[in-house]
Amino acid sequence: MPRHAARRVLLAAVQLALLAVLIFLLTELLPGDAAAARANEQMGLEEVADLRERLGLDRPPVERFADWAGGLASGDLGVSLVGGTPVREIVTGSLAATALLAAVTAVLLVPLAMLLGLTMGLRAGGRLDRAITAVTLALNAIPDFVLAMALVAVFSLRLGWLPSTWLGADGADLLHRPALLVLPVAVLLARTVCTLSRQIRAGTIAALESEYVAQARRLGVPRTRLVLRHVLPNAAVPGVQELARTGDRLLGGVLIVEAVFAIPGTATALIEAVQGRDVPTVQALTLLLAAVALAFNVAADLVSQRLAPRSEVLR
Repeated sequence: MPRHAARRVLLAAVQLALLAVLIFLLTELLPGDAAAARANEQMGLEEVADLRERLGLDRPPVERFADWAGGLASGDLGVSLVGGTPVREIVTGSLAATALLAAVTAVLLVPLAMLLGLTMGLRAGGRLDRAITAVTLALNAIPDFVLAMALVAVFSLRLGWLPSTWLGADGADLLHRPALLVLPVAVLLARTVCTLSRQIRAGTIAALESEYVAQARRLGVPRTRLVLRHVLPNAAVPGVQELARTGDRLLGGVLIVEAVFAIPGTATALIEAVQGRDVPTVQALTLLLAAVALAFNVAADLVSQRLAPRSEVLR
């Protein structure tokens, strides 16, 4: 296990380094730059060229990449080309809302998916299984943006039960107004719970049909112990692996949720940085999202091996 963990962490570090190179190359392909974005009608070509020189945008790409990579190695993310603010402050300032959304979603996602998946798997083919399957398939077919707008229309505009936006809210407000989280978290949970629960359902059915469960039944193992000790750990393996892919999809869902509900999070900061051609901020935020996705996959790999060490997925 320690050797496998070290190998996976090393591989993730190499992947992250390659992603850093790719992110830099892609930001180089963005049309225009921060100087062009900040230019106005009164500025002449010479003034724009001077601004580009002051921002360091006239230097060769190789030199700029070397400075950026060196800064990453030392923990320096650079300075925003738009406001002159350290990129580290922009990243940490935008992380609070995104981290809160992710934490609440994760806390609710796993138990809900496990409960639904086990319920469907233990009653496979029954009425309850068919009903939950129909609902999950329907929810999974609705795009996040459409679901968010529908929830806002019903619960905010028509019924007036829940707030439709985070405008004017801060961290202190969230402690006293948890209703702000309800609709965004519901949107993030809808499709992810559906996908994850179906994977756990499939794992539960496969575990129930296995030889070791049949042997445990012949030995008279109580049903509760059979499910918790023998079915659940093996049913969770495909769910854990799907959770890594779900984490990747959640990053895209956060983009939509933050846009719809005006949440000042990482995705919102990234969109603003792209619009302003604030390359250091775009690079830092994109690399952060890539690191989170890699961490999800590494964690899922290690947990899967812990639950089922002989899993062929981890050959």
